[in-house]
Amino acid sequence: MTAHIPLPIDAILPDLLDRLRHAGRAVLQAPPGAGKTTRVPLALLDAGMIQGKILMLEPRRLAARAAADRMAATLGEKTGQTVGYRIRGDSTVGPSTRIEVVTEGILTRMLQDAPDLPGVGAIIFDEFHERSLNADLGLALCLEVAEALRDDLMLLAMSATLDAGPVAEVMQAPILTSEGRSFEVEPRWLPKPRPKEQRFETAMADLILHAVNEAEGSLLAFLPGEGEIRRTATLLEGKVGGVPVYPLFGAMDFKAQRAAVAPGGERKIVLATSIAETSLTIPDIRIVVDGGRARRARFDPSSGMSRLITERVTRAEATQRAGRAGRVASGVAYKLWTRGEDGALAAFPPPEIEAGDLSAFALELAMWGGTEDSLRFVTPPHPGRLAEARSVLQMLGALDGEGRITAHGKALARQPLHPRLGHMLVTAGDQAATLAALLAERDPMRDQGTDLTLRLRAIADPKAFEGRSHRGTIQRIRDEARRLRRGRKGAKLSSGAMAALAYPDRIGMRRTGDAPRYVLSGGKGAVMPSGDALAGQRLIVATDLDGDPREAKIRQAAVLSQEELEALFGAQIGWKDVCQWSRREGRVLTRSQQTFGALVLEDRAWKDAPENAVAQAMLDGVRQLGLRPTPAALRLMKRAALMDDGFADLSETTLMETLEEWLLPHLTGARTTADWKAFDILPALQSLLGWDRMQQLDRAVPGHFTTPLGRKIPIDYAEDVPGIAVRLQEMFGVTRHPVVGRKPLQITLLSPARRPVQVTSDLPRFWETSYEDVRKDMRGQYPKHPWPDDPTQADPTLRTKPRR
Repeated sequence: MTAHIPLPIDAILPDLLDRLRHAGRAVLQAPPGAGKTTRVPLALLDAGMIQGKILMLEPRRLAARAAADRMAATLGEKTGQTVGYRIRGDSTVGPSTRIEVVTEGILTRMLQDAPDLPGVGAIIFDEFHERSLNADLGLALCLEVAEALRDDLMLLAMSATLDAGPVAEVMQAPILTSEGRSFEVEPRWLPKPRPKEQRFETAMADLILHAVNEAEGSLLAFLPGEGEIRRTATLLEGKVGGVPVYPLFGAMDFKAQRAAVAPGGERKIVLATSIAETSLTIPDIRIVVDGGRARRARFDPSSGMSRLITERVTRAEATQRAGRAGRVASGVAYKLWTRGEDGALAAFPPPEIEAGDLSAFALELAMWGGTEDSLRFVTPPHPGRLAEARSVLQMLGALDGEGRITAHGKALARQPLHPRLGHMLVTAGDQAATLAALLAERDPMRDQGTDLTLRLRAIADPKAFEGRSHRGTIQRIRDEARRLRRGRKGAKLSSGAMAALAYPDRIGMRRTGDAPRYVLSGGKGAVMPSGDALAGQRLIVATDLDGDPREAKIRQAAVLSQEELEALFGAQIGWKDVCQWSRREGRVLTRSQQTFGALVLEDRAWKDAPENAVAQAMLDGVRQLGLRPTPAALRLMKRAALMDDGFADLSETTLMETLEEWLLPHLTGARTTADWKAFDILPALQSLLGWDRMQQLDRAVPGHFTTPLGRKIPIDYAEDVPGIAVRLQEMFGVTRHPVVGRKPLQITLLSPARRPVQVTSDLPRFWETSYEDVRKDMRGQYPKHPWPDDPTQADPTLRTKPRR
C-alpha cells in the first residue's frame, strides 16, 4: 500500500485486523478525523485476508464519492480502478475494482438479487450511528446471510458517535475504540436567547460575520437545508471582505460539492447541511458556526410518506459539528443558542426505524421472505406502525391478503421511490414521472392554492411562474423526473387519475353543505380552504394534508372525475345494503348505497329491509339513548338486585352490555327515538328471567302488597327500604306489620286526599301511639270519612260514612 501521513486509526489497525481475522466481525468506534473511512478498507485489502470485494456503505452520495476518490488517490490511481463507487444514477467501477463504496440502498438491492453475495468478502457499515432504515435493514439481512449462507462473510460496523453496546450485542462482536486526533475547540454560546421575531437566516448571517471577524481560519457553518443556505449566502454578499462563500448540500452538482471541500490554501466560508458532520473532511476549518437545527426523515401523516422535518440538534450532533473546528489546530465553535439551552438538548438523534415511514421497509421484508421477528435488529420496528405500512402495501396490491409479496410488489421494490409513487409510476408509465418527482419533494408553490396541475405547469414552464414558485425545488423536480423516465408507456391519464393511483385512500367526495368539506375514501375528514379554486369540485384526490387527526386541511389536491374513478377502481366499487342507526337523525336508516371505501357515490332507499336487520341497528340507538326503563321495569330491576348472589344480574350496566341476548328478540317495530321512548322493556326482562326465576323472585321479593281490601299496590324498591303508599283507612284491622323477606315494609299512610299523613315501619305501635293525634286532625279535615276509636277492630274501607 502506498505510504501516507500517519492518522490516529493506524495505531489500532493491527488489533482490528486480528479481531476480524479470528471473529469475522467487529464494532469500531473512532471520532471524526481518525481516518477510519479511508484507512480501514485499504488495510483489509493490504492484509490479503479478504476473498472477493470489500463493500463499504456510506449514508450519502457525496461521502461515497469523496471516500472512493481519497482512497484511490492514496493508492496513486484513478477512481474506478482498485477503488470505485456506486450510487443511484452514477457508478465508477472496473473489472479490477476490489473496494466499492456504495450508498446503503445499493446493498439491499444486491442482497435481494443474490442473497449469498457472490464475489463479496467483507461489508463495512460506515457512519452506522446515523441509523438509517437501509443501514439497519442491511445489517439485519447480512447477519442472516452470514449465519445461513456465508459463514466467511466479514462484517464491520464503524461509527463516530455510537452507543456501541446494543450494536455489538446484535452482531455478537467485540468493540474496539480508537482515539481521535483533535485539538482543543472553545465553545461560545449566545449571551442571551435570540429574539423570536428574528429570522433564522438573519441570525446565522450575523453570527457568521461576527465569527469571521473575531477568529482565524476557514469557517464551516451548519444550516438545515438548501433554502436556508441560499438565503444566508445572499445576506453575506459583500460583507465578508472578499472571503469566498461555498454552499454544500446533497442536491448540488458534484463539481460544486468538490469545490467546497477541496483544499486550496485560501480562507473560505462553507455553508453546509449535516452532510459535513461526518465522512467528509474539509481542510483548514478552524471556525464552526452551528445553527442548532437538523433535518431528519420523519413519517409525515400529511403526505403519507417520510418527509424531512427540521428539528433541534442533539448533543451528539453538536459535538460532532464542533469537532470539525479542531482537525488541524485549536478552533472555536459558535453556537446559535445559549449555554442554558444546551442542557435541554437530547442526547442522540432517534434511529429512522423509530420515526420514519416503514412502507418501503415492510416491502423489502416481504421481498426477503422473512419477518421482523426472524431478523436481528438493533432497534426492532414498532408492530403497530409496521402493520399500518403493510396495510398501505396491500391497498397498492404489493402484498396479498396473507402478507406475501406479489409480482407487482416485486416491481415496486425495484423503484427508487416510495411504494405509493412507485405504484403510480409502474401503472401509469413515464407520464407519471414528473408527478412522482413533485410528490416526493416539498411543495414548490406554497400559499398558491391547492391545485396540483398549477405545480405541474410551473415545472413544465418555470419562467412563466417566476416569483410564484421556488426555483431550486422546481429544478430538483425536473432533474428527478428526467432520471425516473425509463421509456415506460401507459394509458393516458389525467393528473388526478395518476394521483389517485398513489393515494387510493385519499380520494375525497364533497359533503353536502356550504363549507368545502370532504370525506376521504380512507374514512377521514378533510376541509378545503374557503375560496380555493378546487373548492366546488365533487371528487378530488388530496395529495397533501396538514395532518390534523380530526379534520385535516387540504394543502394540495387534484380533480378526479366519476368516470376516472370507475375506470381505475371499478372492481372495488359496489352496491351494499346499509341498515344503521343515525345519531344525527335519531332513527334507523335503511339505504342501498354504491360505495368506494368510505365514499357513498350513490344512495337509494332500501324499502324492504328485514325486521331483524332493523332491530340489530336499533341496538346502536339504544346504546346512544340509554335503557329508559318504565317504572314497572325499574321495580323489577331493583327487586332482582335484592336477591342473593347467583340470581340474574339486571343492573343497567350488565343489561347494556348484553342487549343482543335479551332485548334484540323483543325489539320489533322500534326504529326511532320516539319509538324507543314509548317502548316497555318489562316483557323482555321477564322473558330473560323465565317462569321459574320469576316465581322465585315473587316469593322472596314480591312486586306487590295486597291490602285487606284485595287491592295490589306496587312495592317501591327505589330506596334501600322497600315501601308502599296506601290510604290509612284501607289498613284498618291490620295488627301485624307486613314484611318483605326479613325487612319490614315501610308504609306511607295517606289521607283520603292521598296526602302523606304518617310514615311507619311498625303499624301496631302507630295504632297505639300516634293514631289518636292523627284521628283528631283527620276528623276535622275529613268529617265524612270514618275515624273509629279502635282502628284494630274496624273494617278496612275506602268509602265515606253512610248518610243518616
